[in-house]
Amino acid sequence: MFWIHLLLLLTVIFVGIRYGGIAFGLLGGLGVSVMTFVFGITPGQPPIGVMLIILAVVAASATLEATGGLKLLVRFAERLLRKHPEHIVYLGPLCTYTLTVLVGTGHSVYPLLPVIYDVSYKKGIRPERPMAMATVASQMGITASPIAAAAAVVMATAADNSLDINLVNVLMVTIPATLGGLLIGCTWSLKRGKDLDKDPEFQARLQDEEFRNSLVDPEQEGNAQDSAKQEQTAKRGLSVFLLGILSVVILALFSKQLLPEGVGMSVAIQFMMLSVGAVILLATNISPKRIVSSNVFTAGMSAVITIFGIAWFSDTIIGHHKPYIIEMVSGMVNVYPWTFAIAMFVISAFLKSQAAALTVALPLGFALGIDPVVLIGVLPACYAYFFFPFYPSDLAGISFDRSGTTRIGKYVLNHSFMLPGFIGVGSATVLGYFISMMVN
Repeated sequence: MFWIHLLLLLTVIFVGIRYGGIAFGLLGGLGVSVMTFVFGITPGQPPIGVMLIILAVVAASATLEATGGLKLLVRFAERLLRKHPEHIVYLGPLCTYTLTVLVGTGHSVYPLLPVIYDVSYKKGIRPERPMAMATVASQMGITASPIAAAAAVVMATAADNSLDINLVNVLMVTIPATLGGLLIGCTWSLKRGKDLDKDPEFQARLQDEEFRNSLVDPEQEGNAQDSAKQEQTAKRGLSVFLLGILSVVILALFSKQLLPEGVGMSVAIQFMMLSVGAVILLATNISPKRIVSSNVFTAGMSAVITIFGIAWFSDTIIGHHKPYIIEMVSGMVNVYPWTFAIAMFVISAFLKSQAAALTVALPLGFALGIDPVVLIGVLPACYAYFFFPFYPSDLAGISFDRSGTTRIGKYVLNHSFMLPGFIGVGSATVLGYFISMMVN
C-alpha cells in the first residue's frame, strides 16, 4: 500500500506543477480526503507551527513593503551596482542574496533583475552571467535568513522532536555555506557563454532594428526619487524592520535567559515578528489595506496554503508507513547519512518550496535517527526547484534579459539556471556538511 500511496502523492505533485501556485496546497487537501475516506487512514498533523511563523513573518515583511522600505533596499543595491558595473557578476547575485536574507523571501528579487540586466548589458557583459546566478542566489539566501519560512520549519520540527537546536546553530552553518556556494557559482559564471560581440546568434539578431532598439530602456537608468514624506516613511519602516531582525537573532542567542520557561523559540518568532509589523504600522501610520495588497503578502499566503495541503498529505502517508520506510532506507542513511541531502534535493525539485520540502523531509530524517548535525549541514540541498525552469524568479530573469541570453533551452532542461544551480547548491551543501561537523 505504501507504493500506491506514494504514487498518489506523486500524481498530486505532477498535477500541481501543471497548475502552479496554491494548487499544491489545494490538491494536497484533496489527497488527505482520499486517504481518509477511500483508504480509511487517520490524517496526519498539519504543520500548524510552521504556518503560524510564516504568517507572522509575512505580516512583518508585507508591512515593510507597504512603507516603501523594500524599494529603499532595492535602491541602495542599485546604487552599488551602477557604481561598480565591472563587478556585476559578483555584486548582482550578492545583492539578491542579501535581500532574501533580510526580508525572508526570494520574491524580493524582481525589482533588481532589470537593474542587473541594464548594468551588465551597458558594460558589455553577457547578461546571462549575472542574471542566472542572481535568481539562483535569491533562493539560496532562504536557508541563511533568520526570518525565512525554512528556518521556521527547522525550529518547529526540532521542537516537535524534543531537540535543543538553536537558530544561531543553524545560521552559523547556513550563512557561510550558502555564501561560499554563491561565490563559487559566481566565479564559474564569469566566463560562461560567449561575449556578446563574439556570439553569432546575438549578432544575427542585432541586425533587426526593432530588437536593437529594445535592448536599452532609457527609463531604466534610475528610479524616480520618492517624495520627502515617502522617503522618511520608508526609512522609518526599514529601520524598525532591521532592528526587529536583530532582536530575533539576539533572542535566539540568549533564549534561555530572556524567554520564560516553557516558551520555545518558534513561538517567540511568531509574536516577535507580529510585534515588528505592529511597531512599523504605528511608527509610519500606513493604511493596513496597503499591507494586504502587497506582493509579499500575496506570495506569502500562497506559500502558507501550499505548505498546509502538501505537507499535511505527505505527513499522513509518512506517519502511516513510518515503520516500513525506516526499515527500507535506514541501512543506507546509517552508513551514508549525507545521502539524505539527495532525498531533500529531489523533493524540493518537485515541491517548488524549501519550507515545504523541509516540512516533508525533516520529520522523516529525525525518524530515521540521522544526526541533527548532519541534517543542519545539508540544509542548502532543500533548494532544487531551479531544476525545472518554471519558478517565478527564473521566468522573471528570462523576461528581463532582453538580450535573450538567459533562456530555456531547446530541450527544456538545458536552461540558463541548471549549472549555476547545481554548482551553487552543490558547493553550499558540501561546505555546510563540513562546517556543521566543525561547529556543532
